[in-house]
Amino acid sequence: MTDEIIVKDSNGTKLADGDSVTLVKDLKVKGTSETLKRGALIKNIRLTGNPDEIECSTKQVKGLVLRTEFLKKA
Repeated sequence: MTDEIIVKDSNGTKLADGDSVTLVKDLKVKGTSETLKRGALIKNIRLTGNPDEIECSTKQVKGLVLRTEFLKKA
């Protein structure tokens, strides 16, 4: 029996390490004055141990953790 964590985007599409995703709404980044705009492409995501979160980096913010409910697979 495997305890593989299945991570899905807002549309229910399965996500994997290295996938690209786009944002479905504007997100303010806590601790900065940055806002990630809806439709922004985020490449090369990394899965965490939590099925509701992914790790990624953007030009503005490194080491960002995003909730999968705000993403869709590109």
